[in-house]
Order: sequence, then structure tokens, then C-alpha cells
Amino acid sequence: LLLRWRWRRGLWKKVKEARQRQERSLVQMEMAVRCFREQHPSVNMISILSLPLPELSKKLRDGSLPLEHVFYAYVGKALQIATETNCITEYLQESETQLRKAKRTGKLGLLYGVPVSIKDSIDCQGHDSTLGFIKNLNKPAAEDSVVVQVLRRQGAIPFVKTNVPVSLISYDCKNLIFGQTFNPLLYTRTPGGSSGGEGALVGGGGSILGFGTDVGGSLRFPAAFCGICTLKPTGNRLRPLAMNALFWSLPVVTAVGPMAKDVESLALCMRALLCEDMFSLDSTVPPLPFNEEVYSSTQPLRIGYYETDFFTMPSPAMRRAVRETKQLLEDAGHTLVPFELTNVDYVVFNFCFRGIFADGGTSLLKKFKGELDKSVRLFFWLAKSPNWLKTVLSWIAKPFLLMPFFGFVSFFSTVDEVWSLHHEIEEFCHQFIAQWKKLNLDVMLCPMLGPAFGIGYPGKLSVAVSYTVLYNALDFPAGVVPVTMVTDEDEEELKGYQGYFRDWWDRTLAKAFRGSVGLPVAVQCVALPWQEELCLRFMKEVETL
Repeated sequence: LLLRWRWRRGLWKKVKEARQRQERSLVQMEMAVRCFREQHPSVNMISILSLPLPELSKKLRDGSLPLEHVFYAYVGKALQIATETNCITEYLQESETQLRKAKRTGKLGLLYGVPVSIKDSIDCQGHDSTLGFIKNLNKPAAEDSVVVQVLRRQGAIPFVKTNVPVSLISYDCKNLIFGQTFNPLLYTRTPGGSSGGEGALVGGGGSILGFGTDVGGSLRFPAAFCGICTLKPTGNRLRPLAMNALFWSLPVVTAVGPMAKDVESLALCMRALLCEDMFSLDSTVPPLPFNEEVYSSTQPLRIGYYETDFFTMPSPAMRRAVRETKQLLEDAGHTLVPFELTNVDYVVFNFCFRGIFADGGTSLLKKFKGELDKSVRLFFWLAKSPNWLKTVLSWIAKPFLLMPFFGFVSFFSTVDEVWSLHHEIEEFCHQFIAQWKKLNLDVMLCPMLGPAFGIGYPGKLSVAVSYTVLYNALDFPAGVVPVTMVTDEDEEELKGYQGYFRDWWDRTLAKAFRGSVGLPVAVQCVALPWQEELCLRFMKEVETL
């Protein structure tokens, strides 16, 4: 008992020190902004913050807007949003040094002088990448991740790191170190996750360009919940993480991507990142520069669409968002073709959940070993249970919890079964593409889960990731564009929401949707692998209409 008490005391001491560093970071930001304002009282911060990224970048490169004016305008706004939402974990003080160097050298990359925010899990030299785990505190990264190196070479200035849920396998944003992050549009709502800190900061206007990762919707949930745009590229189009962040078998592919207020900002970011620096720093990234011709094309598109995946019933606002967008696209001269999804429940449970935990959760359990988080106790117990017990429990739970819920923590007993899983996913991908080609589609219009859930609901509704995780399993590029807001009529219609299975999950989902009038609702735009430019072009069309 004494040893256990000392161990717990040591962990809480590390947490306390991390929170103190977070508080010091905010104080440093406040002092830096105050000092700048005293020296430059006439600078109009509001006009700087109102500039879209392409225009801001142009002004920075032609010298009509001083770098320090932009930098401290965003540091000040980020401080305000961090105070309101608890989205920032650390201020990168070396960004001030980089700012001074950029002024002296004058190398004009596409993102010259642009302040950018970075998700906790993406390595920045000299700073922790905790993934929400206490054991990762005080272990600063030895070097910048490739994406951060390329950003710096393009002139961008990473200035803050942002909060994540523990382990990143959640679309909420809470951990024991830094606590809960809140949605800047409504503080009782989650900002989404796992790139929730980024979503809150960009959505609140505290960052003009942010970077996160996506393993099941981790970019797309925060974008949809916070009313901004994002692009999840094909898995290896950009290189995201230090390898210590990947602690599970990945038939479901992780991607790194940008988050911004508009699609043109995402396109500018992809132009900057898909450069020789990216291809030379990481030879596993295919040397595919940004295809301007595809992005700027005005040819009518042939667009597949669906309103539901017949697994997670869409909220009335989600369904309306797809219908209205479809109508606008048709009116603009594009061709819309119905696309039918099948066996999404099988894909979610067997390809995604079982795929991520193909080792029975052993790798994840190792990460949680020695942590203080109590929310995973049930998962621990299930993962350590014998397979026969999991099977019995899954059948007992079946009438109440939709499907064999406990099945996804039953690991594959042989290597052959793991190989079979990968083969199944490959076959499913081929079939999906064959259906796509048969309909002669360019892109796909899909629902995106929303509006933002109340705090705590994502933990109860892990199965609601079906609309996003599908495109991680397929490894297709997918973007999110906000198109409407929840209306009183949507709220009234929600009273009749029962879901497809009328079980506990469906009832909980109905509660999560309620009370959301005025919150943003997005759609998802999807293209075939390696066609990010076409995906962005489609997103731009949706945004414009």
C-alpha cells in the first residue's frame, strides 16, 4: 500500500508540473502580447484576424503586412480561446526566435510568416508528445516530425501545441493531464477529437491553420463540430507521426492533415507541403506535387451520394444537409448518382474495431499500464478475459447493445487470422472501387456526424464513427465542409428519432443530438486514393454553393 501510494503520488506530481507548465505558457503568451501592444498600440488586430489565409500569406510575402503584427495578433487571440476552451497545452516560445530569424533571412516560402498550431501527438523538437499519457511527460522529442520540418522550411511558424484525448482513440478531447477541452461555439459541447484542441483553436479563430491526425475521424469530427474545414488525405500523401505514436496494428490507416476556416486555405497548405522538401525528407512519401490543373478545373462532376449508411441513423439536420447540398450541386450542372452502402456494421466492427485491436488490445494495454485513468477499467478487464467469456458476454449483451459488443476486444488467435483480416479489407476496397467505377463517379457526397455532442457523449457512442472510419479503412481522401445549421424544425423532427436498431445506443444518440439549434452541420466530400486535389476541388464547389 505504501509503495502504491508513493507511485500514485509521483504520477500526480508529474501531472501537477505539466499543468504548471501549461499555466506558465499562457502567462508567457500574455506577457508577449502585452509587450507588443505597448510598443505598437496602433496595430489593428481585428483586421489582421479577419484576413483569409491566401490573402494574409500574400500580404506577408509582399511585405505589406509585418510578420510580428500577424504573429502577435494570433498569439493574443489564441490566448483568449485557450482561456475559454482549454485547447492549448504548450506555447512554443522558440517561435519568437523563429520570427526574428524569418525577418532577417527573408526566405519566402508559401507559408512565410504564417503562425500555425500543432496537435500534441505531432513531434516538435524539445517538446512532449504526450498522447494524453502521463508516462510520456518529460520526454521531449529529439527532432521535429517531417511535416513540421517542411512547414518551417516553407516559412510557417509553429507557435502552440494543442490538447488531445488520452490514447487518441476517442472523438472527445479529455485527458488526466490537461483536462477537458470545450467547443468554442457552445461550452457545454465537445469540440470533437482526437484533434479536438486544434478544432477548438481554429474554430474559435485563435489559429489560421492547424494540423492534426485522423485514424477514424479525428480531423473530421472536430472540423464538423466546430464549423470549420479539413482534409484527411490518403494515408501516405503526407508523413504524420513519430513512430512511438503508432501503438496498434493498422489495417485502419492514420493520416495527417490541415484544418482551416475555408477550403482555399487547405489547398494553399497542400501546395506548400507537397514539395521537394517533403519528398526528400521522407522517401516513403510518393513524389506527387500538388496538381493545380485538377484543383482549378471547372468541368461538371459526376457525384455519388447517400443520405445514410443504414447503421447510424442520421439526425434530421444531417439528412437535410446532404439533400440541400445535392440539390444545389444539381442546379449548378453536376450529375448526382445514388450510391448504396452495404454491410457497414460488418466493416465497423470487424475491419475497424477488431482491426485496431487485432492483438486483443495488448499494445494499448501496455500504453495504459501505470496510468491513473479509470475510464478504461472495463476495457482492461475485457481484454484480459479468456475468449470463451467474451463470447458468452457478447451473446448476453446482444439484445441490449445492438451487436456482439464485446467481440471487438477478442483478438485473433493466429497469424493466419490477421492475414485474413488484411485480405478481407483489400477485397472490400476493390469491391467498393469497382462499384464506384461502374457508376463512373468522380467524387462522393456523404453525411458527416453532427451537430456537436454534449461533453461525455462520445465515450458512450463509439459506434457512431461509422460515417468517418469507413474512409480510413478504405484509405480514401475525405474532407469536411460546413453547409448549414440546426434549425427549430430539425429539433422538432428529432423528437421522432428512434434509430435503426432502437437499442440503448440509438436512444443515447438521440439524446446527444438534442438541444443543438444554431450549431453547424457539415457534409463529407470523398475522392479515390491519391486524388486530394479532386477532393479539394469538390469541397470548394460545395463551399461556394
